[in-house]
Amino acid sequence: MSTNTSEDLRLSILGMSCAGCVSTVEGALAAVDDVTEVSVNFADHSAVVKGHADPELLMQAVKAAGYDAAVMEGFEDPSEQEEQELQRYRQLMKKASVAATFGLLLMAADHFDGLPEIGSATGSWVWPEIALITLSVMMYSGWHFYSGAYKSLMLGQANMDTLIALGTGSAWLYSCIVLDYYDTLPSLAKHAYFEAAVMILAFINLGSGLETLARGKTSSAIRQLIGLQPRTARVIRDGEEIDIAIEQVGLGETLRVRPGEKIAVDGVLLEGHSTVDESMLTGESLPVEKIVGAQVVAGTMNQSGSFLFTATRIGRDTALAQIINSVRQAQSSKPEIARLADKISSVFVPAVVAFSVLTFMIWYAFGPEPSLGYAFVTSMTVLVIACPCALGLATPISVMVAVGRAAQSGILIRKGEALQTAGKLTCLILDKTGTVTEGKPTVSTIETIGDISEEQVLQLAASIESGSEHPLAAAILAAAEAKQLTLEKVKQFESVAGHGVMAMINGRRVLFGNKALMDQQGVSFTLYNNRLEKLSALGQTPMLLAFENKIAGIIAVSDPIKKDSARAVQLLKDQGVRIIMVTGDNQITALAIAKQAGISEVRAQVLPQDKAEVVKELQLAGEVVGMVGDGINDAPALAQADVGFAIGTGTDVAIESADVVILQGSLLKVPEAIELSKATVINIKQNLIGAFFYNTVSIPVAAGLLYPLFGVLLNPMIAGAAMALSSVTVVANANRLRWTKFG
Repeated sequence: MSTNTSEDLRLSILGMSCAGCVSTVEGALAAVDDVTEVSVNFADHSAVVKGHADPELLMQAVKAAGYDAAVMEGFEDPSEQEEQELQRYRQLMKKASVAATFGLLLMAADHFDGLPEIGSATGSWVWPEIALITLSVMMYSGWHFYSGAYKSLMLGQANMDTLIALGTGSAWLYSCIVLDYYDTLPSLAKHAYFEAAVMILAFINLGSGLETLARGKTSSAIRQLIGLQPRTARVIRDGEEIDIAIEQVGLGETLRVRPGEKIAVDGVLLEGHSTVDESMLTGESLPVEKIVGAQVVAGTMNQSGSFLFTATRIGRDTALAQIINSVRQAQSSKPEIARLADKISSVFVPAVVAFSVLTFMIWYAFGPEPSLGYAFVTSMTVLVIACPCALGLATPISVMVAVGRAAQSGILIRKGEALQTAGKLTCLILDKTGTVTEGKPTVSTIETIGDISEEQVLQLAASIESGSEHPLAAAILAAAEAKQLTLEKVKQFESVAGHGVMAMINGRRVLFGNKALMDQQGVSFTLYNNRLEKLSALGQTPMLLAFENKIAGIIAVSDPIKKDSARAVQLLKDQGVRIIMVTGDNQITALAIAKQAGISEVRAQVLPQDKAEVVKELQLAGEVVGMVGDGINDAPALAQADVGFAIGTGTDVAIESADVVILQGSLLKVPEAIELSKATVINIKQNLIGAFFYNTVSIPVAAGLLYPLFGVLLNPMIAGAAMALSSVTVVANANRLRWTKFG
């Protein structure tokens, strides 16, 4: 099983420069035949495409839209990804350095009167040289912006590149006009902006470089998970142990794992004994003991012993591969709040261009002399400062960091929407078996009636239960095996759903089950009612054994609560969440377990198929409902809930009905997930408010709002620095989620 279907395709998108590009790429991919859903993530420049579309057609569609794409398959080497990010960072910083060096030289020369006057004899040949050098620097440091703007223009679109190209290009062009028409321009308009053009590029490249560096840290969880995958495995073929590439391991092969080695693929222990560190996958710090028959998971670290195991899942089917794919999907998915930001970003750039034109017209018509100079400077500043990068990064960057942080803690968030909803939960339904309790029933009480011994009672019960698939049967058989009891031959076995079992053993009719079975078969049990109720009150499930129509013994099975269930319930209550335990067990036993866990609301004797109705009922009452279950019997309820939490292990991550998978069995991870959800939503809101505030304030200021009051105009270079800083601030704020503390 896999959390991803074969229909999901992940693409790396090259050339996206702002949030406005997201809608362009999404539109191009969605237009391809057989595409059912598209999600483009600006934060990590990737796209997840669902459907049956031809990958070649998808890449062609992206290229036709002015970008580039490549299919991402398998386990990318994290070192290669880091090197690519580092290379891009170095390129951007180099471009920023070249532009800044020339720009600062121009500014220093101008400040210390080191440049000739534009209209002078010396200036007539010096300034054209400066213009050409400026153009060369702009081509080197800003070519990626200009080419991106040209591609967008050919498609009738606008993006961040459009703003930067218009702003810096117009600065250079206006400066050239000043050189050519110096004598005819008013004195106050005789200023060249060559230094502004290159300094704007310096600041924007610097900001992009810092953003790339910070953004790389958001995927650290993915890189760590990918890094867990060993490159080779030691297999036993023809009686010899050989090392082969991980891709060559086949299903059913026998592999050797030595102390200190990573486990290559998922499998089952055949021989040996060891302890395995599964902390990177489950968040559980204590090593897990592994004996023959135990499951081992790819990427976990063997500690003490050497053992042999058989491969049961390889390649993309391993738990590690499923986790990585699920984390990537969640990082690429968009909560409702992100879709709103994308819609705003898609119309933002055209609106800014229109506002820049309006600014130019107002200053040119009503501004002081030289009105042309003022009109040019203000309109250029508007273009430069208004880039929507911060707005586009606000949500996806926070989602990426939060999903990665959750994975490191053993919480697998499969849907980004769960990040937004989990913190709003008002009610949480807990399944009993395997969620609140260990899910491993054991025989806790054996009582005899008459002259029969405990061993005989257990032997008869185990014999008749040997043909049953009921979970409680396994506990009784385990108890009999522990005492090395020999099972009797069973004939005419019959199972009565919800009641118990019947069979013939040694010519005698034997019944084993609850009071309903005895009542149905006419066996009197009223003398033992008090004892049955006492056992139930202790959280045990009592069963009656009868033969020859007489009660011969009582066997009670209990499923103890997990050691951290009570603490988890208290933490959830402290978060203001209403807790309800829903179980198919009887009322008395359910109440006993609930009391131990600190749960006051219980709904007992609820069939698995009816749990979803309980969720619906609470939702109709206005509750935002979470469901915690094992992901099998509880699948309908998990799917119905606003957020479904599946309690699983590293090998059970492919639970399609759940929004969140707890990789270890601890309920403590549920309040952690809720806490992380609240922190993420706050972080997203901080980013969005900051981005909106930045654009709301900066654009009017850039347009000259403060000039009539204070005589202040914003310098285009300062605008470029402010724009770059806004994106870096958003990324830095999102990265704070990496250090979220729980508990």
